[in-house]
Amino acid sequence: MNALPPTAHLIPAQFALLSVGDLLFGLWTVVIYVVLLFVPLGLAVFAAYFFVSLPLRRQERARFFLDLLETALNRGGALEAQLISMSDSRDRAPGVRFHLLAAHLQDGFRLGAALEKVPRLLPPPVAAMLKAGEKLGDLRAVLPACRQLSRDAVSQTRGGAHYLLLLVFIVTPVILFILGSVITLVIPKFREVFAGMTETTWPLFDALVVASKWIFLAEAGVLVFMFLAVFFYIGGPRATAWVQFGIAPVVAWLSWHVPWKRKRMQRDFATMLALLLDHGVPEPEAVTLAAECTANDHFVARSRMVTRRLAEGVKLAEAVSALDNAGEFHWRLTNAPHAQGGFLPALQGWCDALDAKAFQQEQAAAHLATSALVLFNGVIVGFIAIACFGALVELVKEGVLW
Repeated sequence: MNALPPTAHLIPAQFALLSVGDLLFGLWTVVIYVVLLFVPLGLAVFAAYFFVSLPLRRQERARFFLDLLETALNRGGALEAQLISMSDSRDRAPGVRFHLLAAHLQDGFRLGAALEKVPRLLPPPVAAMLKAGEKLGDLRAVLPACRQLSRDAVSQTRGGAHYLLLLVFIVTPVILFILGSVITLVIPKFREVFAGMTETTWPLFDALVVASKWIFLAEAGVLVFMFLAVFFYIGGPRATAWVQFGIAPVVAWLSWHVPWKRKRMQRDFATMLALLLDHGVPEPEAVTLAAECTANDHFVARSRMVTRRLAEGVKLAEAVSALDNAGEFHWRLTNAPHAQGGFLPALQGWCDALDAKAFQQEQAAAHLATSALVLFNGVIVGFIAIACFGALVELVKEGVLW
């Protein structure tokens, strides 16, 4: 019987060590794969969620403050003292800006002045409405209008979530990369090959050579425009204020000429004007305060035309034609004195209609922009593919003839 070699008992141990090494190598490969793929993917998903939900978080912050304000009003007593008492609880839920507001109130500021010290606590139109309510002496009356304005964030978020961020940050940059590669790498090589093999080229390829730079510039322009839209979406009122610091008339004018923004301005103006008129505020002052609640310089400038016409003796229903081209505001203000309950019930139906139309137009614009950008990119990719593959076919034909 043959004896086993002296090292035979080491073979199973070597296999065991080899299998453990393979296992460790496999685990290390999985870790690297997870780190390099899933961590960036997770960060990208979180960033998309963070930026898309920014308007909703601003809305929630505003609604929370309005609930605290209503609670303080229901308790009675000095409003500022009630808000300071809420801040003394050191609850983190209201946020740092609320406690900063309470600190300003504790220094002796009234609510309106304290809101100016903490501009990021509330959207500018909501803060302007609260200041108007403070001047009116009835903050409770403006709370429904403030809550209605804060609901606009839902429409903004739904509009931004229609794949616009995906198109801006992924699809359009990829198209630009493809165009740049075609212009710098593909087109010169094809032209060299055609010059060495034939005197004629594929007509569609010639069209691509001529139009490639213009297509690249057009795509870059679209990308810049959409980056600006995303910048204002993410920055919100704060980003608008930064730009308005230098070119206020342009930003305000553009906002006025965006249909859904203009309708929301008219809604906010009409609601506040009705409240002020029902509380006996003189018409010129009511128009000025209501226009300031829109937080739009262009709208405020147009409202000065209304106050000038009022000073000339023109009736309010006629004077507001500068703020409503359709004429419905004029008609409702004309009939408001004859309605029961004052101006607010008479204008409420029109304000609700403006709100619904603004939502419809904003969503339609988001769908239209998404579809148009997808079609535009698809046409560009198709044109490049047909031109390049057609050129390849012509080269193959020339090669066969040779």
